[in-house]
Parts: sequence; C-alpha cells; structure tokens
Amino acid sequence: MKRLILSAFALIGALSLAAEEQTSLWTMAGSAGITGSQMTLTNWAAGGDPSIAADFQFNYSVDYKKDAILWQNRLEFAYGLNRTESNGTRKTNDKIYLSSSYGHKVSEGLYVSALMKFNTQFAPGYDYAVKLDEGGYKQTSGFMAPAYFSGGLGVEWKPNAWLSVNASPTTWKATVVNVEELQPIYGLDGRSTRHEFGGNVKIEAKGTIWGDLSGYTRLNLFSNFLENPQNVDVDWTMRFDLKINKWLSANVNFHMIYDDDINIPQPDGSSYPCLQVQEVAGIGLLVKF
Repeated sequence: MKRLILSAFALIGALSLAAEEQTSLWTMAGSAGITGSQMTLTNWAAGGDPSIAADFQFNYSVDYKKDAILWQNRLEFAYGLNRTESNGTRKTNDKIYLSSSYGHKVSEGLYVSALMKFNTQFAPGYDYAVKLDEGGYKQTSGFMAPAYFSGGLGVEWKPNAWLSVNASPTTWKATVVNVEELQPIYGLDGRSTRHEFGGNVKIEAKGTIWGDLSGYTRLNLFSNFLENPQNVDVDWTMRFDLKINKWLSANVNFHMIYDDDINIPQPDGSSYPCLQVQEVAGIGLLVKF
C-alpha cells in the first residue's frame, strides 16, 4: 500500500512539470490524481477499525487532425486499495481501458471510421461474501480474465470539440477469460474465448459544465446479431471533477455495466445477469497536463 501511494505521488509530481500540449496537428491532454484516507484508533471506547485507503486514476487522450484525417486515442488506468486491521488489504477499483478511432472526413463533422477498443483489469478480484473451505475468498476476475477486444467499421459524427458519436454496424467483439474456473461467470463454459459479431454505438462527451466543474461521459452499446440481438450490452462511464485549488479536486466516478452473458453469483448460490454499478468518490491531489 505504501509503495502504491509513494509511486502515485512520484508520477503526479513528474506530470505536474508538463503542460497541455497542442500543435496544429496534435492535441494531447490528460490528468492524474490520487485520493486517500487514513484512520488510527487507540483505546477508542466507541470502537472502530483502523484503516488506510488510496485510489489512483490516470486518463490521457491523444488526438491527431490534419485535412480530412481524424485519429483519436484514449487511455485510462485506475487502481484502488483499502486496508483495515480486521479484513486486511482489499481491492476497491481496477481498470485498464484503451480506445482508438481513425476517421476520414466525408462531409462537415462526419467521418468514415474504424474503431478499436480493449479493456481489462490489473489484478485478481474476489467476492468477499464467499469464503472457501481451504481459506481465502472466491475469485471473480483477474488480469485478462475477463478481457474485451472489439473492432468495427462505420461512421463517426463529431459536430464540435466536446461531442463525438461513433456508429459501427459491423463490429467484432471477443471476450477472453484465461482462468478456467472463472469462465462460467462470463458465459464461457469450457472455452477461453467467445467471438461475437454485431453493431456498436459509442457516445462520448467532455467539457466544462459550470465554472470549475468539468465532466466526461462515455456510453457503449453493443448488440450481438448472431444471438439474442435484443439483449443490448451497456457500458456507461461518468466522471465529474470539481477544482478546489491548483492541486486539490473533488471527483465522483460512476460505472454501470449490463451484459446478459455475465452471471453474477447470488447469496443463495444461484447466478444470473444483473446491472453492475460502481461509484468512487473522493477529495485528493489532481494534476491536469
């Protein structure tokens, strides 16, 4: 935990020396931040559990625009840990996301485009409500378990700097789970990879909402034309940052997922698709560059 926090502060310190870089062809911008909390109790009559928590997030975008060419790239990392005296260290946040789209302008604000996406997580995740007889908890995820790859061809509409809409009616999507015991959770019984073909829509919006409050949102919708096309996969991310001063910021992150191929284990032993919701909020150090 201490190494994670020190490494995050070192990275943020280095990035603070940089500024947003923009030329006539390239626009590069990003942010890195860490939020944390700590509590110590000594002879505390009211009770409690000493704890320390840290959450690190990194976002970076690189865009290239020249004549009829528009190339947009986005990278997101997130990782959070919480350690208590009674439960030890547990993961609270974990994300690796990369997207890249390449477009050729056909009319004002409209591009013929190709889109690629990839996302997974860094470390194993566990269902802490399920204890194993041999000790530990039931694992539910890990690096490349699952991992999602997709690529598609279509059109992108970008009427201004803060909004883009990509529609790819020919999209390939692959779900990879390289841990055999986790494959049933993600609908991959007896196989490590599932291939799907369908249509995808990605909507992104970012900018200043009011004063020092900025926001970013991304909505991905995917329909598998080969099986149950009416069951649309939904992946919706939202982030809001409120600048307090040069270094401090309050932020709230929401992430909602619905995928009818993912079976969420229930307390009664059953499992079925559910709406997945994650919310992370905090106040901490934020550097934009």
